[in-house]
Amino acid sequence: MSTLGDDRKSKHRATGRPGARQLRILLVLLVILTLSGVWCWWVSAQIRYFAATDQAAPADAIAVFGAAEYVGKPSPVYRARLDHARSLYDRGIAPLIITLGGPGGDEFTEGGVGRAYLMGAGIPESALIAETQSRSTSESARRLTVIARANSLRRLVIVSDATHMFRIHAICAADGLDVLTSPRPPSVKTEEHMPQSDPVWHEIFTYTLWRLHLD
Repeated sequence: MSTLGDDRKSKHRATGRPGARQLRILLVLLVILTLSGVWCWWVSAQIRYFAATDQAAPADAIAVFGAAEYVGKPSPVYRARLDHARSLYDRGIAPLIITLGGPGGDEFTEGGVGRAYLMGAGIPESALIAETQSRSTSESARRLTVIARANSLRRLVIVSDATHMFRIHAICAADGLDVLTSPRPPSVKTEEHMPQSDPVWHEIFTYTLWRLHLD
């Protein structure tokens, strides 16, 4: 038979359990938020480091990651990347330029448009390779790996936007490529065409997806 004291103890345990469970949930959430904050800080630091560092040095090829094209013409952002690649080529950094990027929503491809633009700028066709199938940064890096191995290219200089450099470097390195990064110079004309959202947060998100094998 239950006593009055036993009833009180049972009620205390019954009312105490939900509070303890809520405390555990709060602690778990706190740990998750702390780890997430540390992760975002670390990735952000890497993004900013690569964005501010030009590693361009003699290599076997220069690879330009694609951006939007408009009816066969590179967008201002893409043109800035291509112009930077041409500048590196003119400096003798590498004898070959690889343009990357698949269909742009019309009959043209980013890689094909990039090659045509550089040919119009005086780069000989023999010094250009266009990759025209990839639809994302990860795909471009994978196809770049295939091109590099097929052409015995050991070291590559990668050209893209500054905040893009860390993610590209990580993906290429994971695919076994020896890459140096060289961000295109910023300019008012190109930056006004960039998305309004903070590109650093975009890169943190997309890099995290890639690390989780969700990209």
